[in-house]
Amino acid sequence: MYNANGFSLKLSPHLRINFRFGLQLATTSGYNKYLLILKPHLHSCRIFYQITYKKNNMKKLIIAAVALVAIAIAPNTYAQTKMVGGAEMYPTKNIVENAVNSKDHTTLVAAVKAAGLVETLEGPGPFTVFAPTNEAFDKLPAGTVNNLLKPENKAMLTKILTYHVVAGRLSAADLWAKIKAGNGTATLTTVEGGTLKVMAKGSKLYLVDEKGGKSWITISDVFQSNGVIHVVNTVLMPN
Repeated sequence: MYNANGFSLKLSPHLRINFRFGLQLATTSGYNKYLLILKPHLHSCRIFYQITYKKNNMKKLIIAAVALVAIAIAPNTYAQTKMVGGAEMYPTKNIVENAVNSKDHTTLVAAVKAAGLVETLEGPGPFTVFAPTNEAFDKLPAGTVNNLLKPENKAMLTKILTYHVVAGRLSAADLWAKIKAGNGTATLTTVEGGTLKVMAKGSKLYLVDEKGGKSWITISDVFQSNGVIHVVNTVLMPN
């Protein structure tokens, strides 16, 4: 289907790729040069290509577009499998199914189980989880983790864990976009109800909690079937 704003390709009964034309860059010698915006609806991916095609030659334009689909979909299908804690994280598995295999997140997994959040994080979501490593928990004062894992402290443990979760699937690209829109600071509302600030230094992203603590994202865009995990190096604390 084609119109002046772009076109779509129906590749199967369940997959339609939408294209739209962005800025017309030039028109010379009977050719149109456009910025083609391809959004295959994979993890909010938006990919930009410059494409040149002969006026009124839609056949060649469609062929070029199909080639771009192949280029765009391949990395978004396979490159998202990342290594975290010595284990592959599969985008076809949910947050809990992947997290239990990371040797760097055994404390987090134990805390999620103690707080009774396993079923929630196995649910459809989607969720964005800022996942502290074992080393992040080790930074807390001695005895803190053991105390939080006690049944009588379940409410406090739940409060801290849900402070690391944001509703929706926010990729690193989404976070950068929010930072830009917020003139250097993005504010996220967590499932716990508090707020996190996201900022950038150079090419790296970091979070600031309500107590002023800073936590760097060390591994980003670990996509899950029900969201995305960003590994962080410090436990975030709500007020």
